[in-house]
Amino acid sequence: MAKLIAERADVIPQLAEIFRTYGFEGASLARITEGTKLGKGSIYHFFPGGKEEMAAAVLSEIDGWFSVNAFLPLREEALAAQGISRMFDEVQRYFLSGRKVCLVGVFALGNERDRFGAAVKAYFKEWVEALTAALVRNGRDAASATDLAEEVVAGIQGGLVLARALNQPKVFVRMLDRLKLRCA
Repeated sequence: MAKLIAERADVIPQLAEIFRTYGFEGASLARITEGTKLGKGSIYHFFPGGKEEMAAAVLSEIDGWFSVNAFLPLREEALAAQGISRMFDEVQRYFLSGRKVCLVGVFALGNERDRFGAAVKAYFKEWVEALTAALVRNGRDAASATDLAEEVVAGIQGGLVLARALNQPKVFVRMLDRLKLRCA
């Protein structure tokens, strides 16, 4: 029986998990209706643009979460070191200490890249820029701050992949700890 969902926003986290599990191409309408417990009519009521609109909504939701919980502290914490530390804590919490794959990273690597390239690029660009700014405020020169910010974001993404591949979430946590030390 179809589930009653009052708002479009209620279904976005479920869609995110479906895309994480099956990727964009593998997230068929059958899998989407099964995973959300919504009928096709309800799905298309909330997302008349179909699967592409669903994925765009999920990416927007992820970007919004990171903007508030990770990027904003990097830019606005009174002490840059506290903002950097908070970013690492929030990243660990968001990715369930390495048990949750980065959907934006998945979209960056798959065939979806062409469809959602602007959103994927904006997400990673904002992350690198916000971390760079915090590292500069924390005493690094601009060039080394940019290099380190790129290394950190790449290390987080790589840590997620390695933790997932090895089925050892602690690999991700250890990666975060090492990257956090590099930023100190």
